[in-house]
Amino acid sequence: MTTPTAIPRRTFVKHIGAGSLVLAVGTLGVRRLSALSELGNVAADPFAPSVYLSIADTGVVTVICHRAEMGQGSTTTLVMTLADELEADWTTVHLEQAIGDAKYGDQNTDGSTSIRNGTYMQFRQVGATARLMLEQAAAAEWGVPISEVAARNSVVTHAGSGRMLGYGALVARARTLPVPATAPLKDPKDFRYIGQKVKGIKPIQQHDMVTGAAVFGQDVSMPGMKFAVVLRPPVYGAKVTGFDAAAALAVQGVEKVIEIPGAAIPAGFNPLGGVAVIASSTWAAISGRTKLNATWSESPNDSYDSVAYRTELESSVRAAGNTVRDAGNVEAALGSAAKAMTAEYYAPHLSQAPMEPPAALANVTGDKCEAWACTQNPQAAQDTVAAMLKIPKENVTIRTTLLGGGFGRKSKPDFIAEAAWLSQQVGAPVKVVWTREDDIRNGYIHTVSMQRLEAGLDASGRISAWRHRIASPPIGSTFAPGAEFHSEGELGLGVLDMPYAIPNVRVEVCRAPAHARIGWYRSVSNIPQAFAIASFMDELAYAAGKDPVAFLLDELGPDRIIDMTRQGAVKPVDNYGEKWEDHPNDTARHRRVLETVAREAGWGKTLPAGEGLGVAVHRSFLTYVAAVVHVRVANGALTIPRVDMAMDCGFAVNPDRVRAQCEGGIGMGLANALTSELTYAKGATVQSNFNDYQVLRMRESPQDIRIYLVDSGGPIGGVGEPPVPPVAPALANAIFAATGKRIRTLPIGNQLAGA
Repeated sequence: MTTPTAIPRRTFVKHIGAGSLVLAVGTLGVRRLSALSELGNVAADPFAPSVYLSIADTGVVTVICHRAEMGQGSTTTLVMTLADELEADWTTVHLEQAIGDAKYGDQNTDGSTSIRNGTYMQFRQVGATARLMLEQAAAAEWGVPISEVAARNSVVTHAGSGRMLGYGALVARARTLPVPATAPLKDPKDFRYIGQKVKGIKPIQQHDMVTGAAVFGQDVSMPGMKFAVVLRPPVYGAKVTGFDAAAALAVQGVEKVIEIPGAAIPAGFNPLGGVAVIASSTWAAISGRTKLNATWSESPNDSYDSVAYRTELESSVRAAGNTVRDAGNVEAALGSAAKAMTAEYYAPHLSQAPMEPPAALANVTGDKCEAWACTQNPQAAQDTVAAMLKIPKENVTIRTTLLGGGFGRKSKPDFIAEAAWLSQQVGAPVKVVWTREDDIRNGYIHTVSMQRLEAGLDASGRISAWRHRIASPPIGSTFAPGAEFHSEGELGLGVLDMPYAIPNVRVEVCRAPAHARIGWYRSVSNIPQAFAIASFMDELAYAAGKDPVAFLLDELGPDRIIDMTRQGAVKPVDNYGEKWEDHPNDTARHRRVLETVAREAGWGKTLPAGEGLGVAVHRSFLTYVAAVVHVRVANGALTIPRVDMAMDCGFAVNPDRVRAQCEGGIGMGLANALTSELTYAKGATVQSNFNDYQVLRMRESPQDIRIYLVDSGGPIGGVGEPPVPPVAPALANAIFAATGKRIRTLPIGNQLAGA
């Protein structure tokens, strides 16, 4: 059968045999497994140790990565991190993808956490400990002090005699040594891979990807496998009431038609239900599905209309909401302001629309299930599959393939649960394939958002008052009934942690009931919130008669660490799961990226008529990003000659991949701003494919993208999501600079007609 890039763990253990050194990492640090037989005991360890490294007696180094690879480069970054501390020859290093298992700790590849959440230091420690043990083994072999030996490039050398032993030759002795209590990490000046651009070190799966050998979820197959597609409810919450199974079965290749039970709303991670067509090929299943002629029950979301709902959200933000942040006296400051301004900003639903729609293959035998899927969260898949099949979680094995993009959609395991449940019913392996239309119409979409901002300027043009009202269906509505207000966690994405030194601030959250499954999307609510805040700051700069960059720098105030306990928030402000003292809100880092991008983009230069520069700065996922977008508008047609972006993510472990993430984030941010939009009529999604759900085309892409990494010495932040939020407001602000037209509604679409 074709499986993910990793071979099964049992096969792996069998192949490497007794001639291997295996290290595990737990909450108490690194420990040695004295024999491979101990692998069977790892899952029972009360500290949930996680196996990350094995070195075979052939000298082959296998690094086991527990996070998914969907193009962001985290697996390559983790492998090179461990290999650098190990002093491994890169040509001997191999990657194995971990199965879903609690022993690996958090495996959810989401929230830009794969490097920043401590895994970087954890993988460094594993490599350093293994290197030290190999040096100890060589010293013992030669009977010399350890201070006289050193490892480099998978070889340990004795300085005095020049004797050398490769790692493979040292495995047997190293395995018998006690694990050192501490292992010194390398001085950063000695890094060979970490933070470097090294010739020959490319994304590990790159060759397979470009040659077609890579295995994605849509590629997995096994003998005897059946194909399935599912007709899901057109409206969230509807149930099937009838269908023509005979017509579908009349299609050549169709073997079974099975109704899938759907969870009551809010459905969480569970399948929506519907009718599955099982066939000998994907095309037969798709063809059979067109013949079902299904009927559906009523749903509480039948009347959902996105145009009418926008009006509802506008009414919501024009009335007082629940106060979640209140500093100073906003009413008094607005009343005494020299100039007051109000603006409303709208951002629509979005689909993650990864190039590879979801797909999963499951094989259920008895009370055990094995599944292969393009999942961002294999442990969530274990939980959901086990609950749906009513079998123990430990009997569910989830194997993660490569992902052809994810952006948050593939952290939800509903498609894997569908495959597992169908395999149980059919008694054979079943591969569930989602089409592009399935993904756009039945996914976990990004929330819609309406925001009303009011501000007062004093006589000197400084902001004296700021009121921010938000109506946006929360992600929590997918998991809990009655969730109708944006959560504090979502408000912490740029609103409650806004860095500007404004003395009087109030944030109010307004009612916004959900009518669809709301889920994670790359950078989540940072996107609409950055759009509103950064756009409004630009409007205020022009109202104050000031240059936008100078205005932003003035409003940031002096360089300081913002005390997040003294900002008027009703509840503690979340910091992407980290402590504020470890990852403070640092205005100096805001300033550095802003000054860097302005300088490099040539801010203030004279441009021809119809051209303009726009700027925006935003902190998200513990990383600071500023963007300058250059636009040209002629006869209503928009082109983007250049985008400059400065990022301070702390230390860039893999600078090449960081730059690539910035480039990709710019493309996604522009798509969000220019063309991407999901709309609803009579409860159903209007769009279906890339013909009407527009992502960025090559002709719309910037002609020139320039990325600047600012190393502030700060702690490591996220990389995958932070490039997206400042792009849309920088673009909108550039359009104003070029045309005098304000963009307050996304996507821009045809709003420039006549400009």
